[in-house]
Amino acid sequence: MTDFPSLVAEAADCLGVEPGYWDIAGTWHETSHELRLAILKSLAVPCEGDESLARFLEDRRNEETQRWLDPVYVLVSSDGALLHRIPSSHKEAIFLEWNLENGGRHSQEIRAGELPEILPPADFPLGYHKLNLRSGSHRETAEVILCPERAYLPKALEQGQRRAGLAISLYGVRSRSTWGCGDFTALRGIVKWVSCRIGGAYVAVNPLHAIHNRTPFNTSPYLPNSIFYRNLIYLDIDAMEDLSASPEALALRADPAIAAEIEALNAAEFVEYERIQALKLRFLHVLFARFLREERRQASARDAAFRKYLEQEGELLDTYALYASLDEAMHRRNPDVWIWPDWPEEYRNPGSDACRAFLAEHSESVLFHKYVQWQLDVQARRCQEFAKASGMEIGLFHDLPLATDRCGFELWANRRFYVQGCRVGAPPDGFSPNGQDWSFPPPNREAHRRGGYRLFAESIRKSARHGGALRIDHVMRLFRLYWIPDGFDATQGTYVRDYPQDLLRIVALESVREKVLIVGEDLGTVEPSMREDLARFGILSYRLFYFEKNSDGAFKSPADYPVGALVSSTTHDLPTLAGFWAGTDIDTRHRLGLLGDEDARRRAQQERLEEKRRMIERLIQLKLLPEDYPLEAAEGTDLTGELHNAITGFLAHTPSLLMTLNQEDLTKELDQQNLPATTWQYPNWRRKMRFSLEELDSHPLAQAFAKMLSSWLEESGRRPASSRS
Repeated sequence: MTDFPSLVAEAADCLGVEPGYWDIAGTWHETSHELRLAILKSLAVPCEGDESLARFLEDRRNEETQRWLDPVYVLVSSDGALLHRIPSSHKEAIFLEWNLENGGRHSQEIRAGELPEILPPADFPLGYHKLNLRSGSHRETAEVILCPERAYLPKALEQGQRRAGLAISLYGVRSRSTWGCGDFTALRGIVKWVSCRIGGAYVAVNPLHAIHNRTPFNTSPYLPNSIFYRNLIYLDIDAMEDLSASPEALALRADPAIAAEIEALNAAEFVEYERIQALKLRFLHVLFARFLREERRQASARDAAFRKYLEQEGELLDTYALYASLDEAMHRRNPDVWIWPDWPEEYRNPGSDACRAFLAEHSESVLFHKYVQWQLDVQARRCQEFAKASGMEIGLFHDLPLATDRCGFELWANRRFYVQGCRVGAPPDGFSPNGQDWSFPPPNREAHRRGGYRLFAESIRKSARHGGALRIDHVMRLFRLYWIPDGFDATQGTYVRDYPQDLLRIVALESVREKVLIVGEDLGTVEPSMREDLARFGILSYRLFYFEKNSDGAFKSPADYPVGALVSSTTHDLPTLAGFWAGTDIDTRHRLGLLGDEDARRRAQQERLEEKRRMIERLIQLKLLPEDYPLEAAEGTDLTGELHNAITGFLAHTPSLLMTLNQEDLTKELDQQNLPATTWQYPNWRRKMRFSLEELDSHPLAQAFAKMLSSWLEESGRRPASSRS
């Protein structure tokens, strides 16, 4: 009889738990029996003993053999065929009905044993389809997803032309016309500046997904409340059509107290999320009331557009709006209730009788949140249209986070698609010697597969909407994630596999349908085979100046960067170029007790000094700095104009298809947007731009920075002819 540890290992393997992993230093870490057992328990596998575990494995084998079809087939158009398990001894006729996404239908009749695989109809289109099988009393249904071989690339990039853009934090954009944070109208101003003054093909933005907007714990755009809907703080209230038609809203807008609050929010050093949300919600409720009155009075084109939007969004928006309305109501009833796990039990399941009764009683409140999302969609669409009309080949470059707030909408509405009892993180590496615990639950790969990957596809589709590119944060998620069971720390986790070929194909499908190029953020512990698969599907890699080094620690030359990649200066979690040179991040981490003692600080400073020297050596070698540029400049704290220019030129001259410069690096800002491992200790996700939108075109220094970048794009061939003045 098989012993218990062997059964645990077998069950873990069939559910994707890897036997171990190689860390970034090349050391093998074995997955222990205890770790496997903890992960199996989080997946609700009965592990009481040999008998229960053996029964689980037998039931799983039986389930697979009893089904003739898999629950989902994700095919590439070049090899579109469905392997089946129809018994060769089956005598009755087998009828197949293909229900196509576009409403078309095809019928087939086959006999058992005739074919080892089922071939879709000859004119089978790309998309999401359903196959119904019947034979006598036997009935089965399978989802069939037909995908392209590769993700979309704009024509210029397909031809090998290189492009560039600027990355910004939209919440931090300053302007006289904003209400304390950047909005879609301000984004149009950035788009115009990048297109006309720099010659950029895109503006990359932080994730714009809905968050709770509460400082300091709920301001991260990378920990969204919902990955399907957007944050209302990015609405430009003044640009909404209902404002000019609402006497009540116009009177409110003319109130001196409102003007004073807007002025104070714009003057605040950091983004004041709660106050901005409260102010915009006050207006949105007035505007919605006006819209509702007009809608009931007469049919209009706007009413028809709203209805079309609601039909398009369907059940997902219904559920999100119900959640948002409940969230408001529960907090009103009890100001100490902030998260759905603290709601009364009967409201913690969206399908409960209590939730249905709430919906019936508060239908207008639920409709209000649909109206808000509609307006966000309208303004996002107009912004992308403006970007394309301005000559940008790509336009808005969106960002899909890995994480989701465990106390947010996703876990309330879609709990079965997440695994309770484990958290996602990262193993120890040079950046985080103790590993990283990101404190959100991993996806349940089996639930997603049984559900036809519907939510995964929606996450790609909705995040990419009204954009020309999408960055997938921690793209290794498509292959595997590092799981940390409850009771274990970040050094004790292991990797759990997903279904990467299925997920990559769906990414390619959504990319082609939306005409959106895909960049996968592949930093950290990455197996070479993963990057090979990403390249095969046309997903661009993500390479950072700080990290691209040879085995001896020397910085790589531009020619060593891959073509199929986006190259960038830094990320929101790493020091800016000016901050790197000044050691601002080291000083801040030491001051906050994150670095250790004074000896640790000195070691970090010495390592930084060596890195700066290596940078200068490489830049001199490449003739981006003069031969007599002093290596002693590494001991300074000022990112001089020469160094700033040289690093920008280095990035521009890589062969990588895309080059992104962070706004903070263009304008030589010292402080990074986020300091990992902090919350209240650091103003994460709240920093505003050094220059206001108006100053970008008027301040001599801002003009000089733009000219510097534009010149490099021109000289390196990254600036398209259509944007040249």
